[in-house]
Amino acid sequence: MSHFAEIARQRTGLDGVTVGHWTNESARTGCTVLILPEGTVGSREVRGGAPASRDLDALAPDKAVTQTDAIVLTGGSAFGLAAADGVMRFLEEAGRGVPTPAGRVPIAPTLALFDLGIGDPSVRPTAESGDIAARGAAGPEFDVGPVGAGSGALTSWWRGIDGARPGGLRYAETRLGDLVVGAWCAVNAYGDIDHGGSDAVDLAAVADLKPPFEFDTERTHTTIGAVVTNARLDKTACFVVAQGAHDGLSRALTPPHTRYDGDAFIAAATGQVPADVDTVRLMALDAVSRAIRTADA
Repeated sequence: MSHFAEIARQRTGLDGVTVGHWTNESARTGCTVLILPEGTVGSREVRGGAPASRDLDALAPDKAVTQTDAIVLTGGSAFGLAAADGVMRFLEEAGRGVPTPAGRVPIAPTLALFDLGIGDPSVRPTAESGDIAARGAAGPEFDVGPVGAGSGALTSWWRGIDGARPGGLRYAETRLGDLVVGAWCAVNAYGDIDHGGSDAVDLAAVADLKPPFEFDTERTHTTIGAVVTNARLDKTACFVVAQGAHDGLSRALTPPHTRYDGDAFIAAATGQVPADVDTVRLMALDAVSRAIRTADA
C-alpha cells in the first residue's frame, strides 16, 4: 500500500480566503498559499524544536505590523522558504502590503517542513513555485492530501520509512452560528496520529523512540499549519488562538513537539464576526485536531 493517501477536494466556509498549490509529484514536494482578505490580522506560535520559518517576528503581539496578506506553507525545509518571494511578488502586483515611502511591502509569513528525503532532494519550492500557487488561489475549493506543502508529508516517522503512514495537507473547520474557524495542517510528524481512544500515553511505543537522536538522520519531521477565523480579533488574541492550535496538535499526535519537529502555527482573523477569544481558541483546538486525524482516517 502506498504511504500517500488519495487527493480529495474540500471547501472552506471562510469568505474571502482562497488557497492555491504548487506540486511536484515526482519530487514529492510543493507549497501551499492562503490569500487572505484585506484587513486580516495575524500572529503565530512555534513549539517544535527545529523550525524553519520566515517573517514570524513581525507577527509577535508587540510588533507594529498588524496586517497579514497571505500565509505560505511549504516543503523543502529552509530552502523552500524561497517560495515566499514569489508570493510577495504576486501580492505587490495586486497592490497589497504595508504602505511605506517606497511602496507597499506585503506580509506573507512562511512555515516550512522537511520533505527532502522522500523524493528528489535537489528539487525544492522556489519563488516561481510560490507565484504559481498564489495565482492559482481562486474560489473556496481546494485540494487536500499529498498536494502542495503536504506532497511529501507522512506521519509515524519514528517507525522508519517502512512504517510511515499517510500525512499530507489536511483541512477541517468548526462552526458556531456565523463564527467559523478553519485549520489547514501539513502533517509530517515524528509521532503517531492519536484518535483519542484513550487518555493514557502508550509508554511501550514511546520507549522505542530510540534516543539519543542523531541530527543527520532524525531532523526529518514537522507539522505546520494555518488557522483562519472570521472572528474580529487583535494580534494578541490571534496569538492566543495560535496557542490553541498547538493544543489541538497535542491531542492528535503522540508525541507532539519533539526537539526534531518544527511544529508551528500561524493564526489569522479576517474580522467579520464579533467573538470571544476563548471561544475561538477552543474552536481552533477542535479544528486542528480533526484536520490532523483525517490523515489516516
